[in-house]
Amino acid sequence: MNRNIMLALAGGLVAGFIAGYFVFSPSKDESAPVVAAPTTAVLPAPSLGGALPAAPAQGAMPLAPPSAEVQARIARIEAAVLADPKNHDAWAALGNEYFDSHQPQKAVDAYAKALALKPVDPNVLTDQGVMYRAMGQYDKALANFQKANKLDPTHVQSLFNIGVVYANDLNKPDEAAKAWNKILTTAPNSDQAAQARQMLSQLKK
Repeated sequence: MNRNIMLALAGGLVAGFIAGYFVFSPSKDESAPVVAAPTTAVLPAPSLGGALPAAPAQGAMPLAPPSAEVQARIARIEAAVLADPKNHDAWAALGNEYFDSHQPQKAVDAYAKALALKPVDPNVLTDQGVMYRAMGQYDKALANFQKANKLDPTHVQSLFNIGVVYANDLNKPDEAAKAWNKILTTAPNSDQAAQARQMLSQLKK
């Protein structure tokens, strides 16, 4: 999954408009190999808090289990991190696979291993934050996004997600507006800036 893709949010404040926008860090290159050995690369989901994911909406279809192909990829990367526990990229890639297969707790744990090896990775921090949010751990998600943006003030994905959490989860529209307005200053021509303008217009309604 390309982390530039926006996925739907669970729940909806701000007239439900925000529910269609949540930006992930651009951490996964679809053209790159997954993990060819204990020294490969790739990236991005929640677990350190130990909370369970939010219950699915009533009547929602249960998520399908990972396909055989995905399970095989996960098994290969798990073998890689066992062989080389200090391989940051392999841990990040494992987190990505758990992320994409809707296993947030495992994803958070894998990202934590990657961050232990490279704490200053804003992409992994952002992806782990998304997974914290998926489990309803909004304060941890926000902390991740804020840390990612502090490390890299031009990291607009984390900044946009700060606004989403404030507006959609913590009911702090003024703080959301600050984050989204900062995007307009930091990266006025970005896709996130266009989305931020839409979000800001919804906050005013």
